[in-house]
Amino acid sequence: MRGALIIHPAKRRQSGYLLLEVVLAMGLFALAATGFTRALQSAADASDMAAREMQVTRILQSSLDEALSLPVLEEGETTEDLEEREMRIVTNFERIEDLENQQGQLLQDMWRITVTAYFRQGTVELTRSATTWRYGRLYQP
Repeated sequence: MRGALIIHPAKRRQSGYLLLEVVLAMGLFALAATGFTRALQSAADASDMAAREMQVTRILQSSLDEALSLPVLEEGETTEDLEEREMRIVTNFERIEDLENQQGQLLQDMWRITVTAYFRQGTVELTRSATTWRYGRLYQP
């Protein structure tokens, strides 16, 4: 049989293994790509959260500076809604009655100023606050 075509069974198995190798390689690549995508998404979420925390910290500091610079302090609470940032700022002014210095002397006209920010991060309601003290007649002539 000179010119007859002979098909070797080993070659047929090799082409089947090649298809299996391609399918396995594609599956492995899909797993790696999915893991990489999830890692990038986690990094992006962490970055967004850090940026939001920094933004809240700046807003708190600005509100606290504004409250500290008031010439006349009155006891009570003020509320400011920052709709563009989806945040509510509450500033509380309260007189401190029994504050003493290191020598035991009673300090007069001292105030505690607390600024609290209420905001949402995803579905969770979060709160951040900053507190300081101020002498009541600090900015009066």
